[in-house]
Amino acid sequence: MNNRRDFLKKVALAGTSAVIGSQIEALGSNGVSSSFSGTSEGGGLIVPKSNGLKITGTFLDEISHDIPHQNWGEKEWDRDFRYMKAIGIDTVILIRSGYKKFITYPSKYLLSKGCYMPSVDLVDMFLRLAEKYGMKFWFGLYDSGKFWETRDMTYEIEHNKYVIDEVWKNYGKYKSFGGWYISGEISRQTKGAIDAFRAMGKQCKDVSGGLPTFISPWIDGKKAVQASSGRLTKAESISVETHEREWNEIFDGIHDVVDACAFQDGHIDYDELDAFFSVNKKLADRYGMQCWTNAESFDRDMPIKFFPIKFDKLRLKLEAAKRAGYDKAITFEFSHFMSPQSAYLQAGHLYDRYREYFEIK
Repeated sequence: MNNRRDFLKKVALAGTSAVIGSQIEALGSNGVSSSFSGTSEGGGLIVPKSNGLKITGTFLDEISHDIPHQNWGEKEWDRDFRYMKAIGIDTVILIRSGYKKFITYPSKYLLSKGCYMPSVDLVDMFLRLAEKYGMKFWFGLYDSGKFWETRDMTYEIEHNKYVIDEVWKNYGKYKSFGGWYISGEISRQTKGAIDAFRAMGKQCKDVSGGLPTFISPWIDGKKAVQASSGRLTKAESISVETHEREWNEIFDGIHDVVDACAFQDGHIDYDELDAFFSVNKKLADRYGMQCWTNAESFDRDMPIKFFPIKFDKLRLKLEAAKRAGYDKAITFEFSHFMSPQSAYLQAGHLYDRYREYFEIK
């Protein structure tokens, strides 16, 4: 029995090595699989191709609050930037520079407040890689976690007063530093939200000579349930009319210091996309803001949270964004849910289907 087990182990290891070896050999000089042909033999796409808004930006989630950390070093990140570049991504956004005690760069201020020392300066690494691949990096502000406990956004102003100044002083020298992401996520009229967005947005612009800022709120739809919840939907959801009224008030209060809004698209159903998207675009146009979509590339419809999304669902959302005349599509988030080297095998398949749809060789 022992000999048999040893034999089976050796066979399994040999098979794994062969698969990994073949995957490495299949990578071309740009890090993209050279075997991809842009079509599927005997099962090609039967819908019109390139009918959606292309994804040209992605969040970078290195805090990994509710998705597994992939423990990549610079070699893996460099390869991922090549995969991004190959499909036309020109913008990378640090989703947050810290969450509670975990931070992405050695901030003297945040370390003095009890945060843990990171093993790598991720902000410096992402800025260098963005410069290498001709991308723009947007810095995501610090999230203390207090808002999620209190639903009061004003808590985030104090810490970020220091973070914004510190980051610009340390990293503003990089040509790839392209803007700021005000990382507080809201869905509706929230205590302190307008004042917080105004204060942080104005400071970001003042210290950086007017670099652009954006926010990425969520729509309080039927799928807006807590990630820790076992439910997939809730009984009550916001109407299009209430959404328009509340966000008209918010945009009115922040449009002079926030340049773009990228609503998360995963909390409403697919047959509601056009109604909400048209309202979002109308509001953005009214206040002279860019209207982006945060095309979530993970699936909110499954009981296991979170796996890469089914391609057709992503396609429907990108097509709705194009119909609405949106200005840009970003995603949360390429490295976990679309990258060929993701810990999720399905992510690489989504990457191939996406390339097939947009006819990217």
